[in-house]
Amino acid sequence: MTIAIIAHDGKKAEMVQFLNEHQEILHSKNIKLISTGTTGEKAKRAGFDVEALLSGPLGGDAQIAAGVAEKKVDMVIFFRDPLAKHPHEPDIFMLMRLCDVYDIPLATNPATAELLLKGL
Repeated sequence: MTIAIIAHDGKKAEMVQFLNEHQEILHSKNIKLISTGTTGEKAKRAGFDVEALLSGPLGGDAQIAAGVAEKKVDMVIFFRDPLAKHPHEPDIFMLMRLCDVYDIPLATNPATAELLLKGL
């Protein structure tokens, strides 16, 4: 199973904390993590094996969306910052739309992400 992880700047520490809190299930289920660039680098520094793609604003969100469309991504955990403006908002909406189109579970906050992981 491949899970894509993405976090806006104000949510990156929260993503790393989430991964740390759920590392047992990630390892026991042999989950492959892919991510946008900066989120992936922070997760790597925390000891996680992550394939980091481009930074979100430079196309990373679009790369993950392509993985969804190609059925290479099984779940997306995207800790969005709803109070900040993001110049790559169209890519974010495209990713969310494709998750709906291809019926891919999408969590945009830790509570929903936890429920999805517990469902595994």
